[in-house]
Amino acid sequence: MRRPSDLIPPEAARTLPALFRERVRRSPDGPAYQRFYRDGRCCETTTWAEVERQASRWQAALRREGVKAGDRVALMLRNSLEWVLFDLASLGLGLVTVPLYFNDRPENFAFILEETEARVLLIEGQHHWELVREVRQRLGGVVRIVSVAPVHDQGGDPKLVELARWLPDTAPDCAAGEDTPGALASIIYTSGTTGYPKGVMLSHANILSNVHGCATLGPLYPDDLFLSILPLSHALERTVGYYLPMLAGACVAHVRSLDRLPDDLAAVKPTVIVCVPRIFERIHQRITGQLANGPRWRRELFNLSVEVGWRRFLYRQGRGGWSAWFLLWPPLEWFVAARVRAAFGGHARLAISGGAPLAPDVARVFLALGLTLLQGYGLTETSPVVSGNTADDNRPETVGKALPSIEARLAENGELLIRGPCVMLGYWRDLEATKAAIDADGWFHSGDVASIDTKGHIAITGRIKDIIVLANGEKVPPTDVEQAIASDPLFQQVLVVGEGRPYLATLAVLNEAEWARLAQRLGVDPRHKDIPPGGVVEQALLERIGAKMSRFPGYARIRRVGTTRTPWESGEGLLTATLKIRRTLLLERFAGEIDRLYAGH
Repeated sequence: MRRPSDLIPPEAARTLPALFRERVRRSPDGPAYQRFYRDGRCCETTTWAEVERQASRWQAALRREGVKAGDRVALMLRNSLEWVLFDLASLGLGLVTVPLYFNDRPENFAFILEETEARVLLIEGQHHWELVREVRQRLGGVVRIVSVAPVHDQGGDPKLVELARWLPDTAPDCAAGEDTPGALASIIYTSGTTGYPKGVMLSHANILSNVHGCATLGPLYPDDLFLSILPLSHALERTVGYYLPMLAGACVAHVRSLDRLPDDLAAVKPTVIVCVPRIFERIHQRITGQLANGPRWRRELFNLSVEVGWRRFLYRQGRGGWSAWFLLWPPLEWFVAARVRAAFGGHARLAISGGAPLAPDVARVFLALGLTLLQGYGLTETSPVVSGNTADDNRPETVGKALPSIEARLAENGELLIRGPCVMLGYWRDLEATKAAIDADGWFHSGDVASIDTKGHIAITGRIKDIIVLANGEKVPPTDVEQAIASDPLFQQVLVVGEGRPYLATLAVLNEAEWARLAQRLGVDPRHKDIPPGGVVEQALLERIGAKMSRFPGYARIRRVGTTRTPWESGEGLLTATLKIRRTLLLERFAGEIDRLYAGH
């Protein structure tokens, strides 16, 4: 029997540390986090009271570093209990957490650490320490670097200490900080228009208002189990996969890695899954691949299940009539639907997709086979969720209705404007960018073109700005990347692609003279037009591109490159009168070439 809901109301927790303290008071012995044992078994459980005891030790260690309220502290870890403890301890002391991507480039995280003047940096181990050493001269403001795992080659740096030595054995009770909802809680960096990221400043009130809004999208219970998949440095995971379970008293298990996700889903058996479309697309690809290699009757049975299931979905949503085909559902549920849902662990009650658009055919399959898959929309600047579908009003062609506390309307040019308590304080030390993003009436300009129907459902139809949203939700300004690549004389014209794809790729026109010299050095015929994937030519081109992209975030790496030998001309409509590329027309003209850059993915 399901335990009754136990959501913490807004008046009981006006800041994030207060939310944590109230959860500990309500559920001291309740399961808070699960983690895999070192031998791979699932799972060791930590209670809320134990989380508080551990967080108090982290706070005592931070106090010894001389940090004071308002100071910034950074962390670069995989999702883990240590990530949570560092964040909770920091927030309770009034510190501002700056999450870094686990696999980011040294140039990028050094820029963030410099700009925020971070005082403490938490890293995972030897690999991160080697990256930090590459930019150590830029980290003069960092007084302490803490490594969770042992570091074998410390290089005599007195700032570096291993976590086991840094933490005291005991500590006073965990502090909850001052009751100041408007205070800055975190700076989350997102892609900027110059190639360098921008720091989004989110207050306690920003984040908590969004957490409470998300709780209205579907029922949550203390016996729910979330599987944390997206990096906690991502605003969606931070709000919906970390603070929302705390609000509900639910338990969280952290995935070991994306490569081990199928095993972790089977072992953890989560009831709530939050991730980006790429995860659903991977599972869909695996299913369709197995069907393609199997007998025809199995494919036909699967297709029939999807067709009948989709009609049932529409009927249950009140958007379709009853059909005699529904009488076939019990055996189809047994033989097909339940087995597909088993790919998500078999117990998933809610699956939430955000960060990028989910392909309609993928959404249709999972909804038809009984997975309650809800799509939403948001931005880091809005803490991040703006809208979402609900189980009883699920329109997968839209991103649902705005959360109760959020206003959404369209500008004259169709741009989606957003106003509400979740809108950021601004960009860190960038008043000009802040003014450009938030107008005098408090409306945040999303840069997305949308439509809103008479009942309030929002559909994203395009972008005001040229921003590529990868399948993992990361946003990349293609113009800046193209300009960086084109600064190499080898590349005459450049088109960066990757919308809804798992990675960035480039289609380029090569300078013939430069190409001839490169081909001679590589020992290949310069007249050869095809570039075999992974071959010596593509590798050489990728190295040239990589040399021009050191200032971009790690997720903006170009992983495949294709070429055309004929320059793009304005007479063909591929360039504007001012010789800017017409992105939409190029994507149409070279659709086949672009698809080949993603073959097998």
